[in-house]
Amino acid sequence: MNKLVIGTQWGDEGKGKIVDILTQNADVVVRYQGGSNAGHTVCVQDKKFILHLIPSGILHDGKICVIGNGVVVDPVSFFAEKDTLEKLGIDIDGKLMISERAHIVMPYHKVIDQNQENKLGLKKIGTTGRGIGPCYVDKYERIGIRACELTKDDILREKIEANVERLKIVYEAHNLPMPDAESIFSEYREYGEKLKPYLTNTVFVLNKFFKDGKKFLFEGAQGSLLDVDFGTYPFVTSSNPTAGGVFTGTGLPYTSLNGVVGVMKAYTTRVGNGVFPTELLGDMGEVVRQKGAEFGATTGRPRRCGWLDLVVVKYAVMLSGINEIAITKLDVLDGLDEIKVCMGYEINGERIDYIPALLDDFSKCRPVYETFKGWDKTKGCSTFNQLPDNAKNYIRYIEDFLGVPVTIVSIGAKREETVIR
Repeated sequence: MNKLVIGTQWGDEGKGKIVDILTQNADVVVRYQGGSNAGHTVCVQDKKFILHLIPSGILHDGKICVIGNGVVVDPVSFFAEKDTLEKLGIDIDGKLMISERAHIVMPYHKVIDQNQENKLGLKKIGTTGRGIGPCYVDKYERIGIRACELTKDDILREKIEANVERLKIVYEAHNLPMPDAESIFSEYREYGEKLKPYLTNTVFVLNKFFKDGKKFLFEGAQGSLLDVDFGTYPFVTSSNPTAGGVFTGTGLPYTSLNGVVGVMKAYTTRVGNGVFPTELLGDMGEVVRQKGAEFGATTGRPRRCGWLDLVVVKYAVMLSGINEIAITKLDVLDGLDEIKVCMGYEINGERIDYIPALLDDFSKCRPVYETFKGWDKTKGCSTFNQLPDNAKNYIRYIEDFLGVPVTIVSIGAKREETVIR
């Protein structure tokens, strides 16, 4: 079965671990959107791997990993990640392909990203400042630079010069030091040579793999509520993490996907700004943050923490046709006397079970909670039956509410700290 692993909340759901577990049943692991603004953390024995661009499947032998055309690639980040993996004993050569159609994050994209965020002040989106959004802007303005153009001197120089010239007004208006087109050309021409062994016409390669019956695992970055079309706009990412992004981000047909695993934390977190109805602003929020080590894998920023919002997860289930759920960090809730779950909102005296499109309306929504008795300890359990009764009741409630079975329960960062149903 060809499966997609997708986040059902605002990202940081623990997709990296779930991809790592499911990779053993796949031949090809494909990343289809986003960029180095993602951060997937995987713990293998005593080693901790944080991956930003390279699919989590790279940690397994005998698997082919692909960075699809829908991903925006920062060569600086890519080679730093490659070096880190090699120091930890993981060789990516011969195992990884990068789409020659993937767009390249340039130095000026990062400057623009960071400057725009600073300019917004209290209204800033909360981006990572990695240049992802501006790179996608150039892609859709049809002035972006693709991986296949990095080794074509005339094309590369012409595009860099044109883009730098176009940005003069922006740089001068904000009193920023002007980029030097020739320096950027020299640097990225060199990156092109270093990337060349990985660059492939992945559209044709992936379709051949599909025809040959190879099993795919698609790896989403960010989360469903950060989707640029369906998320809490404008506090979203610049791509489509939802299931539709798989096809535009790889060139595979819709028939290549026949299962979607939605990953959700046992509670809810969010990085950056935007509406968060179940956010815990007091001591309980800090308890969850510390117990769950809720700090961004990419930025190190503390995550905002709150009770589980099932309205959000059910929306994600609908958007992507999710047919099984993986719950992560259930152990973080160990020892709490009671646990709350949001199963609807109230706005202007009316009860609703959906997320309003207008952000102003969403900000007025107040969570309607169901309260559950806590449990002692899930850590150390290896089967579903071994879990405390109240934890099992919590999981069954989630299944009933979503209408989707929970097939994986993670109770720790390590591979073996996982209950498979």
